[in-house]
Amino acid sequence: MTLSPDQASRFQRVFTDVVDNMGLALLGKDRVVRLAVTCLLAEGHLLLEDLPGTGKTMLARALANSVEGSHARIQFTPDLLPTDVTGVTVYDQHKGTFSFHEGPIFHDIVLADEINRASPKTQSALLEVMEEGHVTVDGTTHDVPRPFMVIATQNPIEQAGTYQLPEAQLDRFLMKTSVGHPGAEATEQLLMDAGVRDRASLVKPVLSRADVADLAAAAAEVHVDRSLIRYVRELAEASREADQVKLGLSARGCLALIRVTKVWAAAAGRTAVVPQDIHDLAHPVLCHRVLLDAHAQYGGVHVDAVIDRLLRDVPPPRDRA
Repeated sequence: MTLSPDQASRFQRVFTDVVDNMGLALLGKDRVVRLAVTCLLAEGHLLLEDLPGTGKTMLARALANSVEGSHARIQFTPDLLPTDVTGVTVYDQHKGTFSFHEGPIFHDIVLADEINRASPKTQSALLEVMEEGHVTVDGTTHDVPRPFMVIATQNPIEQAGTYQLPEAQLDRFLMKTSVGHPGAEATEQLLMDAGVRDRASLVKPVLSRADVADLAAAAAEVHVDRSLIRYVRELAEASREADQVKLGLSARGCLALIRVTKVWAAAAGRTAVVPQDIHDLAHPVLCHRVLLDAHAQYGGVHVDAVIDRLLRDVPPPRDRA
């Protein structure tokens, strides 16, 4: 079963409504907002990396407020423990039984604020739940609600007091992007509205939990031609063999690229993915998965330049298979 034109048109309309709704909190940031909504509807997790004060937390809260579900914020600090995230089993002396007290991870949308300020041990507490949708505490598995999305923010690694996210943790994020400073017009508007202390509070729910599930299911029906599947495979192979690259695109990364392009195509009102969709989303999907070798890192090579080279060197399909 493939997505019909009518379904694609409805998807585009709802997607635009959510983006416009979030635009009340983030002025002049249409692309990054569209990426965040795409990540939600692709049932993935989003990593926001940028300098302090650029609106990372605002974006995460605006997305959470757009969904009529539960959401929580975890402030990651060096003394945060894994059980502070997942929950803990407590013994009740009066009843003589053990009971599980859920941690803040048991919400639909979880904001992991400044995730790289916590220790690697605490960061790893997210590995299982981000991949499998449940946590295991004291040998017992507990499912988290659906939909479930982690939006993590982090400051650049050169900032003091941070820990680098391990490669396995990075690969769990469907996309990574930055917000950036607002443009001149948006900055002036923000200053004009200086009395509004919390712009995310302007964002009201426009999607129910059922809506998110329905839209995700609809996006999954978008057609991906076999020639585009082959193109993604060739990009992955080229990334693994490229000069200056220590770790190329994994199979999980290939699946991520296909999933987000389906949502991106539906958001444009189309029933099928086109090569431009892959180009549009290559950077946010690949930038945290393609790792450079030490020589390239110390030489000042940026991963975006490597991705641009891959897109240049691997030709997209011209005809459908």
